[in-house]
Amino acid sequence: MDDSANIVDLRGTARPVSRMEEQGASGHPPREAVTAFDRREMSAILNIYGRMVAAGEWRDYAIDWLKDAAVFSIFKRTSENPVFRIEKRPKLRARQGAFAVVGQAGQVLKRGHDLKQVLRVFDAKLIKAVEA
Repeated sequence: MDDSANIVDLRGTARPVSRMEEQGASGHPPREAVTAFDRREMSAILNIYGRMVAAGEWRDYAIDWLKDAAVFSIFKRTSENPVFRIEKRPKLRARQGAFAVVGQAGQVLKRGHDLKQVLRVFDAKLIKAVEA
């Protein structure tokens, strides 16, 4: 161990850090902060998702909570690449807006500060799915 992994006790002598002290009282390494959708955001996303599933357009989804982004991926079939991704990137909040809908090829279809406004990009697709 290097010197940074030592603890100095009250007598001033250094001793190695135990594995339990390094990981915390639970024995697990400390959790890293992740970005996630809150309840209101998930409700809006799942509302659109449910309507598109009912129309037969979408069949599966995946949620990824990363350090700098939360991603809700939408699939037409489970084995394919996502058709759409709904992303939340808090670092972009002050610039273009934290929320974005990204297409299959990586193009940003809509970006903004308000998630419900960004999700309106799916309204035209929903109308087409219901009419067909």
